[in-house]
Amino acid sequence: MQHRLSRQHVVDMCRTMLARGYLKATEGNVSVRIPGHRRYAVTPSNYDYDRMRVEDICIVDFEGRHVPDGSGADLKPSIECGMHANIYRERPDVNAIVHTHQPYASALAFLRKPIPALTDEQVRFLGREVAIIDYAPSGTGFLARNVQKKVASGDNAFIIANHGIVAVGTDPDRAVFNMALLEKVSIAYLLALTSEAGRVYTIPTAIREIAFGKLRADEKRIAAQITEAVEPLRVPVDEQLPSADATAAQAAAASATPGSGAGTAAPAGDEAPGAESARLGYAISEYPDVEDVMRRLRALTAQPVRGLRHDAMLDVLNYFDTKCRASREITDRARRRIPGGVQHNLAFNYPFPLAVDKAEGAYLVDRDGNTYIDFLQAGGPTILGSNYGPVNERVAEVVRDSGPVTGLFHEYELKLAEIIHRYLPHVEMYRSLGSGTEAVMAAVRGARAFTGRKMVIKVGGAYHGWSDTMVYGLRVPGTYRMNAKGIPFGATSRTRETFPHDLGQLKRKLIENRLRGGTAAVVVEPVGPESGTRPVPHDYNARVRQLCDEFGALLIFDEVVTGFRLGLGGAAGYFGVTPDLTVLGKAVSGGYPMAGGVGGRADVMAVFGSGLDGRSGAHIQVGGTLSANPLSCAAGYFAIEEMARTNAPVIAGRAGDRLTRGLQRLIDKYGLPYVAYNQGSIVHLECSGVMLLDMRNPLKLLRENKARKRLMEQMGAAYTAHGIITLAGSRMYTSMADTDEVIDDALARFDQVFALVEGV
Repeated sequence: MQHRLSRQHVVDMCRTMLARGYLKATEGNVSVRIPGHRRYAVTPSNYDYDRMRVEDICIVDFEGRHVPDGSGADLKPSIECGMHANIYRERPDVNAIVHTHQPYASALAFLRKPIPALTDEQVRFLGREVAIIDYAPSGTGFLARNVQKKVASGDNAFIIANHGIVAVGTDPDRAVFNMALLEKVSIAYLLALTSEAGRVYTIPTAIREIAFGKLRADEKRIAAQITEAVEPLRVPVDEQLPSADATAAQAAAASATPGSGAGTAAPAGDEAPGAESARLGYAISEYPDVEDVMRRLRALTAQPVRGLRHDAMLDVLNYFDTKCRASREITDRARRRIPGGVQHNLAFNYPFPLAVDKAEGAYLVDRDGNTYIDFLQAGGPTILGSNYGPVNERVAEVVRDSGPVTGLFHEYELKLAEIIHRYLPHVEMYRSLGSGTEAVMAAVRGARAFTGRKMVIKVGGAYHGWSDTMVYGLRVPGTYRMNAKGIPFGATSRTRETFPHDLGQLKRKLIENRLRGGTAAVVVEPVGPESGTRPVPHDYNARVRQLCDEFGALLIFDEVVTGFRLGLGGAAGYFGVTPDLTVLGKAVSGGYPMAGGVGGRADVMAVFGSGLDGRSGAHIQVGGTLSANPLSCAAGYFAIEEMARTNAPVIAGRAGDRLTRGLQRLIDKYGLPYVAYNQGSIVHLECSGVMLLDMRNPLKLLRENKARKRLMEQMGAAYTAHGIITLAGSRMYTSMADTDEVIDDALARFDQVFALVEGV
């Protein structure tokens, strides 16, 4: 059945009003706007409210035409559908309408006497006065037009001469409340008129205007949510979602086929580097329509924030207070010894961090024993799923022999470099380091040493770790050094920022830098800043490559997130663009510590040569006592082997497809302005759009940043309270462990959260 939730709202409103005596037999009618559609659900004509069922409710479009869907009894809609349609067209803030013949307000309808501003409560919710709508016969276009003219005033309750009343509201509960308030005011006014005719006093004009101002502010906020919205992606209820299970079965079958070469741990014959990763495929089944995604994201940021109802948010906070007491106790203790109470930026979540005792596959278990679906996956490295047994067992064997670190060369340093080259052929040489941040630092230093140039350009909003050079234009494009506390100006004096997608500006920066001695490197996240939070067009990287070649700059791909997650060939393989240097992290050690490194062309990588005082030809100083330790290198080698054997990146990508399409269906179902899209196993769910604010509109950034960030935190808390761990409430990473059953369970939980959003 289509639009079941809106139909249910109509039935619930009828039940409430019937119980309170506002509806009798078949008189009156009730409707609810269907979010995201130019349609509404309305009571059928001449049908007893006592017997009203969800399937009896009719669907009508904004032209007043019945839209039968073949479900239920398919009754005829109320004869007043034109009136309802006119109101919805005229008033975007109205999401529910009540038309009744309640006795006391009807008495004023016979007197044709409007109700002046008697109380500030009346004005706050109903308007400056309860006006009289001119008489016209029921069910006619004349009446519908008369009503439309009056509701344009912005008031929320009206008396129809010799007929009844109309009350409207921003949601079903508010419409019923306004109808009941009108009856209360009608009783009081009638009593006052009969007691002291001509001696009824109104509230002071100033108070009336203040109360009415609050009403109009609410109406404008709700109206903006409708008028600034774009139509949600339509996902039919019966559409079959993509299947990670089917992909996993195909990968298993290919691996079991002798001589297929697919999913095997060793190269097939004399196969060229990169051929196997191409054959295994990529996590992105269909690249997102970037223009459409950005249009939807801009529409989201143009609207007021739309989060959970107040009562629902209280329930979320109650979950943490009652179900997460052990987590709160230990993280409160941690604040005395750890700055901020946690060591990792991703670990702090509203209202307080969770302490995790167990991680396995697709699940996390906290200190209180609560189980969660894990879409954080440690921030992205565990493509195989958390705590993956086959890798752990093989790493343990290596550590038993050598320990976690020796300080001297170990064979798995070479094995890791060889397997990386096998799947990423453009990484001719590879240098292991401690983290993605260190690897970016090394790549920038290496680019400067190789080219003899000093200037570096990054894309605003991108995250390349926390090194002095790259904490510039961090997360919010155009903010330059806003997040550079503790960093001297000299450290960022040769870093430049270009806005996302703006190739024209990038070219201008390259021209400007040429006058300053040239650009050493352009650093990009190949799917877009912040792991695709601002997704780049498909040809973006190729065009950046062309500009780098034109100006003699090196192209550095930061594949800390995308390396192996988009496929064994990484983003470079997927986009078919060859960078000069590639930064790896996270998955390069399978979720084990010391995950970082830089690789690329052999001539460029020569500047990273090791040895004391450059005796092996070193030109720059990089290193670390624990870099390239046996534990990390072995873990990386075994994890990449397992990803190839199982084709984990592609399976994880299909899980991301299933999750995203399911989220889009839920957004459509509830008519929310939220935006869901994915690039394989990197899934974005934007509810506030805070990451889309930038310095091209500084007033909006300053005015809305806190409110939108707070909404993102609150939605993240709501997901957690319903058993889902996300990255800051706006991003998710799927893994091979996310079967169709796991994803469907997650979607059912998201369904519960979305049902709690204001105005649903």
